[in-house]
Amino acid sequence: MYIDPNTGGMLFQVLAAAFVAVSGVLMIFSGKIRQGIASLRRRLRKDKDEDSE
Repeated sequence: MYIDPNTGGMLFQVLAAAFVAVSGVLMIFSGKIRQGIASLRRRLRKDKDEDSE
């Protein structure tokens, strides 16, 4: 199977752009993501405390 040498460069550019896009989204929404995780942890802790009573 033959792979054109320029295919590797194009693949790298696509993967680099995807990485930058995902990183940007994570940075923009990092506050909301942290709030969601904290809320979920509080809810799980609350459920655990109610079960132990």
